[in-house]
Amino acid sequence: MIDVMREQTPGMTLREIIELVLDKTGLVEHYKTEKEGADRVENLEELVNAAESFVTQEGFGRDAEATAQDMAPNAEDGEVMSPLAAFLTHAALEAGDNQAQAGEDAIQLMTVHASKGLEFDAVFISGLEEGLFPHENSMNDYDGLEEERRLMYVAITRARKRLYLSHSQTRMLHGQTRYNLKSRFLDELPEECLKWITPKNPGFATGLGGGWASPAQAFQAKPAWGQSSLGSAETYKSPPVPVQKSEPSHGIKANMKVFHTKFGEGKVLAVEGAGTDARAQVNFPRHGVKWLALSVAKLTPVE
Repeated sequence: MIDVMREQTPGMTLREIIELVLDKTGLVEHYKTEKEGADRVENLEELVNAAESFVTQEGFGRDAEATAQDMAPNAEDGEVMSPLAAFLTHAALEAGDNQAQAGEDAIQLMTVHASKGLEFDAVFISGLEEGLFPHENSMNDYDGLEEERRLMYVAITRARKRLYLSHSQTRMLHGQTRYNLKSRFLDELPEECLKWITPKNPGFATGLGGGWASPAQAFQAKPAWGQSSLGSAETYKSPPVPVQKSEPSHGIKANMKVFHTKFGEGKVLAVEGAGTDARAQVNFPRHGVKWLALSVAKLTPVE
């Protein structure tokens, strides 16, 4: 099997190589049949994401998709390695040998479950987005959603003095760029206890294409956990995008060819919004049609 895959992979990108291995070995299908295999499947999907991120960060190729022919020097000894060899070397170095030792000044990263019974002066809860927290597997089940809400309470009450809550505008998850809605748990917190570090824009706080608020809050005391108003499933809709009334400052227009550092060259199908809320719909031959926030994507017009 390894010999066959070795013959099939020349010319493939690092991501395509990993996807081929997952397919030919049957690992994903194997874990899908196991009762507790969902986490294993997610880890395998995240491996694809890690490879894509590694290629982008290391700058293999113009469109951030390295093939087996692309070579790069090792940062330590200058040895020329393929993207696959470089990725495996990187993964081995990040396997835990560099963990902080007891007593060292370092950030402690842990799951909410692992934090039970512990307290810290400052706590950061990241990834407060629909599909992450609450997790997508819990959102179709009332008991599952309530369990996620209890976990949120546990996470909040780990903080003695300062608690920071955040969500991202876009994130790479399982090899795909996602524009997640902010978590419903943020809306359930008492507004008078929150201090918004970045401007809170009601029109786009949960919308696609920019203008999200990144909430952060410094609780001086632990707030009471109020009764949830979400007793049943709700439908979340993206707010309407304002129509452009003047020439856009970013210079991106429909039918223009543009270059994106990750997706490569594409054609702009539509542009909506203005200022930091502007977004463009772009068709990339290799990645399909995507909506991109122009304040983040930094598209470059191609002559």
